[in-house]
Parts: sequence; C-alpha cells; structure tokens
Amino acid sequence: MFSLMKRGASATVTGLLVLATAGADIVDRPEVQQAAQEVHLRNIRQLTFEGENAEAYFSFDGTKLIFQSTPRDGGCDQIYTMSLDGSDVEMLSTGQGRTTCSYYYPAGDRILYSSTHHFDEACPAVPDFSRGYVWAVYPSFDIFVADADGSNLQQLTNSFGYDAEATFSPVGDRIVFTSMRDGELDIYSMRPDGSDVLRLTDTMGYDGGPFYSPDGSKIVYRASRPTTREEIEDYTSLLVDGLIRPSELEIFVMNADGSNQTEITHNGTANFGPYWHPSGEKIIFASNMDDPSGRDFDLYMINEDGTEQERITFTDGFDGFPVFSPDGRYLVWGSNRNQAQEGDTNVFIAEWVE
Repeated sequence: MFSLMKRGASATVTGLLVLATAGADIVDRPEVQQAAQEVHLRNIRQLTFEGENAEAYFSFDGTKLIFQSTPRDGGCDQIYTMSLDGSDVEMLSTGQGRTTCSYYYPAGDRILYSSTHHFDEACPAVPDFSRGYVWAVYPSFDIFVADADGSNLQQLTNSFGYDAEATFSPVGDRIVFTSMRDGELDIYSMRPDGSDVLRLTDTMGYDGGPFYSPDGSKIVYRASRPTTREEIEDYTSLLVDGLIRPSELEIFVMNADGSNQTEITHNGTANFGPYWHPSGEKIIFASNMDDPSGRDFDLYMINEDGTEQERITFTDGFDGFPVFSPDGRYLVWGSNRNQAQEGDTNVFIAEWVE
C-alpha cells in the first residue's frame, strides 16, 4: 500500500506521456549522486521523473517492472509497467478508481493488483488528516487479475472490506494478501483462482505487506501491535472509519502456514516495506528509526532472525519500498532524492554490491 495521495484518470494519460518521454532516454541520463556511506549501491539511475511513483516490483524473469504512479496534476494512482531502463511505459489498469499493490504472476503472463474502480469510477475520498497521519484502507478495494497487457480483467475477491497488498509465492501456487473480511486487518492466503482462503494472522493490529521468501517457506510482513488501552482505542476507532495509523510498525517473519510468527525489529518506530534478499537469509526494509522527527526514512538490512542490522541509504527525505531483482544484481526503490519538485517520489534502480 503506497500511502502518498494520488490523482485522476483524466490526468493519468498526460502523466503517462511524460513518464514515457522521460524514460525513453534514460540510458543517456547521468548517474544520480549518492552518499559516500551507500556502499551497497552502485550506478544509481532514476527511472521516473515526476509525480508519485513507488511499489515497483520485478517480473520473475527480471526483465520488467510493474509499479503504481500518480502524476502531479491530480487524480488517482494507476498501475504501469516499464523496462528496467525506464522505457516502454504502459498503463495496465483501467484509469478509473484508485489502484495499488501490483505484482506479476511467476509465469509473467498475468498480473494482479487491487482497485476500487468496480465500486466507483471516481477516486475515493482522501483520509482525514485532522486525526494525524493515517493511511486509508478503503473497503472498496478488491483484488483483480489481468493478462500482462492489462486485458481480460477479472475480479478475484468479492468480500466486503479491504482486500489488497497481494503477492505471489515463487512457484505460483498461493497468493498472500491483507484483508478486513473478518473485521480485522489480517494476512490470508488463497489459491490463484481465489479459492481455499486461509487466515494466517489473528492478533489485534494491522498485519500487511506480506511477501514470500524465495523458497516459499516463509512470509515477511509489517505489523502494528496495540497493547495499551489508549493504543487499542485509537486502532479500533480509526479502523471503523477505514483508517490505520502507521507510526509504529515492526517487521515480522512467519512460516508460510502462519505458524511461528516472530518479531524481528523492536525499535518502536515506523518499519515497513520488507522484502527478501534472494538468498532468503536477509530482509531489506524502510524505517524512520534514525530520525527523531520521524520524517526521514532510509533503507536497512537485517538477518531474517533479527540480527546484524545494517543501514543501506543515507540521504535526507524518503527512501522506501526496496525490492531486489530475482538474481540479486539490482535493487529498485522509491525515493525523494533528486526530485524536480517538492513532493515528487520516483523509482530508482542501482546495482547491488554485497
């Protein structure tokens, strides 16, 4: 779930053209400057150049990226695909409603994403920030599947309540996702046709952003765990209005069947966007743990048992949604660095240095 607010279908076509034009000559663009401490990143390149772009995920063969984007001039975010050099940008979603959380099928012939377009073609209302910084978990979100070019769109979930944040197991036998179908924001898995739905988490709090390990045996995810009376009241009152407060999220790992749920971070800040290193031994994630103001997010790496944490990025602003290519050669992530206009978040790619 990408928390930055998006803009409209009528403006999406304009944004697409801008992105396509910018991406076409990406190979001629200079390398993006980086902090000297960013020793695991080499040859950083910017793939998008305006608006809010994030949650870019590799196809399983490592040749394409699927991501969500919102141009500057209004409307809701939509789903796009592009080549690894930022070229060949195409919009795959309908251009209606709000979309999020796209992912490729392992075979590469289909995609999945969540959308509200079937409920209302217009964008859903933005969250009420008078209650602080919150994320919207729209009950109109359902999970859809389509061919790799966006055609043949089919609805996969139809229960009332938020269904999103869906990703595939590496062998393609299960989809893991977050749902509010039982009144809480928990993690579930299902077969690719939407059958055999299994609930994997059932502890009070938001459980989301799940990803299977490279061998499919484990799942990493983010979770909030309200414990005090005040925290529980805040969580439940926001949830009634389709909102969550992401200020305290920890990273968890569990077995693919939901057993052995283990918290691997313990810093009391906003840790999110965890993703497996291709070795299956480490996890990369975003956090604001080193900024007392809570506004500066960077990337961190940690062993899957919670040991040997290492900071990866050292730039001001936002670095988040890190994703490794299947072969581990590249890291893709969203960042405010090198922004042309305040508020821009763009997709970057770098060679990964072990």
